[in-house]
Amino acid sequence: MTSTRRLAFALAIALGTAALAPAAFAQTFPARPVTLVVPFPPGGGTDTGGRAIAEQLSRRWGQPVIVENKGGAAGQIGADYVAKARPDGYTLLLGNIGTQAINPSLYAKLPYDADKAFAPVSLIAELPLAMMVNPAVPARTAADFIALAKAQPGRLSYSSSGAGGAPHLAAEMFKDQTGIFIVHVPYRGGGPAIADLLAGHVQLSFMTALEASGHIKAGKLRALAVTGDKRLPALPDVPTLGESSLPGFNAISWIGLLAPSGTPQDIVDKISADVRAVLADEPVKARFAALGGVPRATSPQEFGKLIAADKARYAQIIRSRKITLE
Repeated sequence: MTSTRRLAFALAIALGTAALAPAAFAQTFPARPVTLVVPFPPGGGTDTGGRAIAEQLSRRWGQPVIVENKGGAAGQIGADYVAKARPDGYTLLLGNIGTQAINPSLYAKLPYDADKAFAPVSLIAELPLAMMVNPAVPARTAADFIALAKAQPGRLSYSSSGAGGAPHLAAEMFKDQTGIFIVHVPYRGGGPAIADLLAGHVQLSFMTALEASGHIKAGKLRALAVTGDKRLPALPDVPTLGESSLPGFNAISWIGLLAPSGTPQDIVDKISADVRAVLADEPVKARFAALGGVPRATSPQEFGKLIAADKARYAQIIRSRKITLE
């Protein structure tokens, strides 16, 4: 064999090996611990959902899935960390409707390209919000709270997980449709926002039922309504805002897995398939439902379409309501 033919043969072998590498990588993934970045402090709905899915994926993979909280800047710090991570599937983002669909319209500049930085993997769950008050507030229904707020404009306040997040926008939609004036107090995550509601420093919060249902069931908070179009199995006695006071009102959040852009598609597809398998398990579905979430796994393509649709929807809401950062 001539040197030219030997070189051509070696090149063909190398190319063939390279072509098989992604598939082989996917079959052995993960071979070491995976880090799941939650871009908010512990205790919020995104964190609660992230820990639940991390536990299940860890069992399925036989490798630890380590939840790492990197809160700040409405999720931008954690999202930026993942955007710049090595695209090999070992660093994932537990994003939500705020980080992926709202922030691109709310912030003039992000530290990453929101349209190109991430590869959607799968939706995890839809998270309807609960409209909650501290038990010291003399309101038993949403209508009661509306009347109370109208009687003392500007004297009541509500907490949110951060300016521009789904809870903030839901509260602003509520204010817009009822004509009430209540003061917004933004926090750096759902956990701190609920802590001050529990302490009575604010009177109202719109937070995901996933992070609030335990406090509601314990009697530490009072749920006046939920913001989806259906009642929640976790809170069956709590009416929707649509049926109780504001027909047609519908504002929910969601959480989902994303990988850094450039992650091999075989790895993305494997993680997505494993998420679907985990969430198809009846005990896992029941656990999410009991917490107040609606488990819903998707393909990467379906999740990408959801993100794009919500980006367009919230861009319109932010423009029409002239919502700005406080």
